[in-house]
Amino acid sequence: MVPRQTSRDLRNESRFEVLRALFELGPSTRQEIARHTRLSTATVATLVTEFLSEGVLRIAALERRTVGRPYERLAIDPDRGRIVGVDVAETYVAATLFDIALTPISHGEVTLDEHENSQAYVVDGIVRAVEAAVGTGAGEADRILGVGVSMPGQVSPGAGVSVFAPNWDWHEVKIEELLAQGLRIPVYVDNPLKAVALSEMWFGVGRVADSMAVVNLGTGVGAGIAIDGALIRGANNNAGEWGHTLLQLDGRQCRCGRRGCVEAYLGVHGIETSLAEIDKDHPALRQPLQRDFIDAVATGLAAGDPVLAELARRTAHYLAAALGDLVTLLDIPYITLTGWTSTALAEWLVPAVRAELPDHVLPGSLPDLTVEVSRVPGNPVALGMAAFALEHFLGRLGLPSPASAPIARRRTRPQS
Repeated sequence: MVPRQTSRDLRNESRFEVLRALFELGPSTRQEIARHTRLSTATVATLVTEFLSEGVLRIAALERRTVGRPYERLAIDPDRGRIVGVDVAETYVAATLFDIALTPISHGEVTLDEHENSQAYVVDGIVRAVEAAVGTGAGEADRILGVGVSMPGQVSPGAGVSVFAPNWDWHEVKIEELLAQGLRIPVYVDNPLKAVALSEMWFGVGRVADSMAVVNLGTGVGAGIAIDGALIRGANNNAGEWGHTLLQLDGRQCRCGRRGCVEAYLGVHGIETSLAEIDKDHPALRQPLQRDFIDAVATGLAAGDPVLAELARRTAHYLAAALGDLVTLLDIPYITLTGWTSTALAEWLVPAVRAELPDHVLPGSLPDLTVEVSRVPGNPVALGMAAFALEHFLGRLGLPSPASAPIARRRTRPQS
């Protein structure tokens, strides 16, 4: 049963709407915020007062009128503090330091040995990446308000636990507790699919549409999903594990233990398997690291390698079929591709997927269906995790703004 919303829930959601409006609009008057959010001017005035009192907002400018009081143009105060967003994958940890207006300031990255999966090793990599991002500037570490850390696999944010990370064989790891000991800063952990969906909602196609899937292609694959402006989590925070849905009955072995999963064809190991089926002696298969393999494929495609052209055709075929199921199930108008595999191979995959999708999607869901590479700037996982960390900082102030479950927003607006 879905719990009933209380007046406090609605107030918290309204705070989120005000904050999100300022991210979308930039410096705005109370009246502009009210029009954008469709909240009453009285509600906006009350919430703005709360934000101003905690230093989250500042008066950016005063605009004079011929009569009456001047308009106050409000903005998020970037000097209120710093937030760190961390993208943890099987092959790297990337940390970005943001101000609370979510403008990136600095970056730190640590390479992980994809064959090493101990908890101590991964936690040490995360701590070192955060330290590299924060740096040694005078007092910078003291300004950190929180750290948001994405962890691959199934994550329970409320418990701070990595429930199951199949590529590391982790089970019920108390990752938030381990990180809090190492960082000594408030830590929030979540799944990267939720982070990329949130970053797309705030800074990508969420500005023109309320329903979308953000498909991440890398070591693993998955989809962050938003419907009617709400981030879809599911009962156990596992919504979006599209990579472990069925693409081929009794197909390839997947590392989750099942056969025929989408990930077994579209994760990096799946793409390697496809290439081995075409040409088991291809030189790209000699690359020992996953990202080097994908880079070699991209380089070969650019050079016109016919074997890699066939690999791209097969991969696009698998991707179109898997995305077709996602569109048919959810009736979503936007799919954005993110992740390092998407970035490297988009030039070859996206046109082929667009051409083939009509063969896999019911006609009623085809009009205006858009498939494109995400245009969210920087690292969308780190950005989304920083937004979650900001939400939790506001919660500690008594100003919670549930980024994970916003109210249904405005109807879809045409893209300018």
